[in-house]
Parts: sequence; C-alpha cells; structure tokens
Amino acid sequence: MKAQDAVRELLGLLARGAGADRLAQVTASARAAGLDPAGLAALAGATEDALRIRATVAAHRRREAELVALFDTAGDLARLRDTDAVLRSIVRRARMLLGVDVSYLTLNDEHAGKTYMRVTEGSASALFQQVTLGMGEGLGGLVAQTARPYATRDYFADTRFRHTTPIDSSVHEEGLTAILGVPLALGGKVIGVLFAADRAARDFSPDEVALLSSLADHAAIAIDNARLLDETRLALAELNTANTTISAHNAAMRRAEDTHDLLMDLVLRGGDLPEVAAAVAETLGGGIAVHDASGTELARVGGALLDPPEDAVVASRASGRAVSTPDAWVCAVQAGQELLGSLLLTGKSDLVDADRRLFERAGVVTALLLMLRRSVAQAEDEVRGELLSDLLTAPDRNPGALIARGHRLGVDLTEPHAVLVATTEVPRRRLAMAAARYAALVGVHADQVVLLARTQEPGALAARLAATLSSTVDSPVTVGAAGPVSGVDGLVSAHAEAARCTRSLLALGRAGQGAATADLGFVGLLLGDGDLEGYVHTTIGPVLEYDDRRGTELLRTLEAYFTSGANLTRAKEVLHVHVNTVVQRLERIGSLLGADWQDPERALEIQLALRLFRLASLAS
Repeated sequence: MKAQDAVRELLGLLARGAGADRLAQVTASARAAGLDPAGLAALAGATEDALRIRATVAAHRRREAELVALFDTAGDLARLRDTDAVLRSIVRRARMLLGVDVSYLTLNDEHAGKTYMRVTEGSASALFQQVTLGMGEGLGGLVAQTARPYATRDYFADTRFRHTTPIDSSVHEEGLTAILGVPLALGGKVIGVLFAADRAARDFSPDEVALLSSLADHAAIAIDNARLLDETRLALAELNTANTTISAHNAAMRRAEDTHDLLMDLVLRGGDLPEVAAAVAETLGGGIAVHDASGTELARVGGALLDPPEDAVVASRASGRAVSTPDAWVCAVQAGQELLGSLLLTGKSDLVDADRRLFERAGVVTALLLMLRRSVAQAEDEVRGELLSDLLTAPDRNPGALIARGHRLGVDLTEPHAVLVATTEVPRRRLAMAAARYAALVGVHADQVVLLARTQEPGALAARLAATLSSTVDSPVTVGAAGPVSGVDGLVSAHAEAARCTRSLLALGRAGQGAATADLGFVGLLLGDGDLEGYVHTTIGPVLEYDDRRGTELLRTLEAYFTSGANLTRAKEVLHVHVNTVVQRLERIGSLLGADWQDPERALEIQLALRLFRLASLAS
C-alpha cells in the first residue's frame, strides 16, 4: 500500500463523517500492509490533522444545534401562551443537547419554605417526579444558595451539599449518578434550578454548563413573563368584576325597592305564603320554598324539593342573617326568639348584599303571615276542641247537634273513625298542636289528647304517631287506639277503650309506643270487646293453617309439649312418637310462629290461644 492511497482513504472517511476509531484504523491497516516508516509517519500526521478537523466540525455542528435550540426557545417565548409548555420544551431540549438520561426543573415556594418539582423529562420514578424538598437541601440547595452552577460526577459520594433522606431516596429510585444544576435567576433572586442528570458517572464540560445556563435564563424569562401576564389578567379581571358588582348592586337595589312595595301590598291585601314565595322567587331569579318549624313544606315555587338543613337554620336563627349552604340559601323565620320556620332559596350560588337583604326581608313577611295563620288555626282548634269535649262529656244531650257541628267543621261523625288517646309529660296543648295535622279532629279531654282519624288500621297509626310525636315534642308520647267506629255512641265507647289501652301500655312499661287493644294480646282481650276468634287466629293461626293444608299434627304436638311442662321425653310418650319426631315438629312450629315462641310472654299467649281454640271447638 502506498502512503498516497492511505491518505486518500483517510480523507474519504473524514468526508463521510466516520468516527475517530475508524480514522485511527487507517494507520493500523497501512502498517499491516507493510507501508514503509516514512509513509507511516506521514500518514500518522495526516490522521492527527483529520481528527482535529473532525473535532472542529463536530464542535461547529454542536454549537449550531445549540444555537438552533436557543433560537427556537426564544421563539417559544415570543409566542408564550402556555408557561408549562415552554418549560417542558426547555427541559426536553436540555436533555437532547447534553445527551443526558434525565433533565428536570424545580421551583422554590418561599411562603412554604419548600422546593418542588415542576417539569421532568426522561424520568421513570413517580417518587422522583413528585419529590418536595426543603430550601437549601441537596445539590439544588447549593445552587440556589450560591446562585452558581454546580456539577457532581457521583451524587452520593459528594459531600459539598446537604443530603436528606427524601432527596436521596428519590435520586436512588431514579438511578441517577452524575448531576449538573444551574440557577434560574430573576435579577439577583434564584427562583429555581434547571438540572441535567445521567445514570452513569460523567463529567460535564464548560460548554455543557454554559448551554444549560442559557436554557435556564430562557426558563426564568418564561416564568417572569407568565407572572406579568397573570398579574395583567388579574388586574383586568378585577376591573371587570368591580364593574359587574356595581351594576349588579344597582340592579339589586332597584329590585329590592320594587319587591318591598310588592310584599307590603301583599300583606295589606291579605296575601298568603304561595304569593309571597312567588314574588320573591321572581325577583331573585331562583326557587323559593317555605317550611314550618318541623321542616314540613308549606309552599314552594320552582327549585328542587329540599329539606331545610338543620344546622343552617340554627346558624341563621343565631345570626339573624341568611346563610348559604352547598345547595341553597337559608333564612330562619322567627318571631322574637321563637322559630316559626325557614325560607330556602335554590338556584342562586351567590347573593349580592341587596338581594340578601331582600331575602331576609321576605323572612320577616313570612313570619307575619305564619303568626296570622297560627291565630286563625288556634281559633279553629278551639272550636274543634270544644266539639270533641262536648262529644265525650255529654254525648246524650243532643247527638244530632254534635253531628251537625262536625259537618260544619268538615268532619262526618257518622263515618267510621278511629279514636286515639295520646299522653306525655309536655303541656297537652303543645302536643295537641303537634298532632293536629294527623287527624280530622283533635282536642284535650281529661288531661289527654284525643284524636279522631279516618283509618282502617288504628294500631299502625298509633305506632307511627307515637314515634313522630315523641320526636316532635322531644318527650315520650304514648298512644292507645280503638275502632274504627261510627256514630256518637260508638266514638264514646272507642274513646274509653283507647284510654284503657293507653293506660295498659304505660303499665306494661311501653311508654313512648303506640298500639290498639288488638295488639296487646290477651291483655287486649281483657280490655277490648272480646274478639276471641281474632286473638286465636293472630296467635296460632299459622299452625292451624299448616295442619289444615298438610294434615299434620303440629297443634296436637304443641299442646302435648306445653302439657308435659316442655319436657320432650314426656311429650313423645303422650304423642306415641319418637323424640326426634317431636323435635322436628317443634322446629317447624318455630319457623311458623317465630324464633321467640318459647319466650315466657309468647308461650303464655300461645297456651291461652290453645285453650280458647279447644273451648271454641267443644262449644261448636
């Protein structure tokens, strides 16, 4: 091989951009081919020149790429719309130009005294991407304190900065070793750090430090521009908000004046709650609901069906102002210290002061109307109470007049009614007012509250009333019931039975409960009209029906079991069957009568029913 041929090959490789190793192989190949020493010396010199040329070209290309990246970054800043997008672009370019595994950017939060990760590129660890560190900690803390770039070849072996467990754990999980950090500075203040990191040890050149610093300067400009834009937008928004607020306030004042005149006119004309609700709903542009003190809806115009939040009513009552909840505005309706009800405004997330005062003024008007309604209701209740008192005190004096008075009050005493007697420790008048909505006629008689109600299930109604009224008056209310019956005489008799039922509930330790005489078992037989067949059917009817359908002897087994003193051995001898048969039959009886059929009280009821059934069978 001639030296000229080797040099020509060398130049061809250089033109094609071959690597340094490939250029060095030309000299080795020429030596192996027997090139003379003079030729080898000339070739070695040419190789050195080629390597220098290659390095120069590579440096120019790298610088060109860096300049293009910086130019593109400047273009991003000129078109700044999304700060996060610009920062992600800067971090991505840093990773690409420095040829590192991971690049990332952190920002300082002076108020919290923390530094948090803002943008990452190439990271695989969730812990690393979410790490939050204290000010002055880690390599970033050293950069922030000195406002100078710092690089470490081996992060964990470097003692120039303060290591902490959160930082070291996140760096270890990401697998980083070599890290370069440069400051993000605005004026003389460091606001964050831009990093480039490798998962293997390496040294960062001055050119790489300078490039990353240039990108950091662009990132700082982007953050500062974003801050200025945010402040400008905020100022404009505040101006718009102020203008909107002033306009809304003026409009609300005009609406308040108009609505005030309308509400006053409604009161003077004797308007009712739906009219007030409609006027306020139209003015405020939302739904209005009126509730009484117990939460029962009295009127509603538009809006959803919502129960008044108890805590909001309490807060409004204490402050005397309307309060907001996630679903509505609430205003307590009160007269002095007495809570009469509440107003709910829905469909309005916010109220200007004028609208809020209007809403509160509507609460005052509502209180006046509720007080007027109460006065009317009390007068009517007195009339109804007088009718009930006359009915129970002197039914024989003039039954026709009693029936006629009932018709005038909308109560037909010739129709079937259940009679209920309620008693409690609270004032009877208060209990009567609470019970008025559940009955056709309510009054106080013999220190007890008496109710007439149209129902075919007096026991069930008594149980519901006991629970509801106990909660309403916050004291146990015991309710006895009888009927339904019709006519004056029947109502008087039913009242006596219901009163006995109430006393029996108290004697049985069942205060705060409600029942009819039929619900008291054999006690009911003693108190009521002696419906023996109904008692037997209620107590052991499932067993009788099972025997009729299947031809079994469960009833006979039940009698033998009780006759034998609940002794299985004696019972099986009476029945002439195996003891297992007795056990199986008793299990079937338990499934029919309930698991508690052998409890003392139930067992007594069942034995009494068995006796009554046999007596009735003998009589027939």
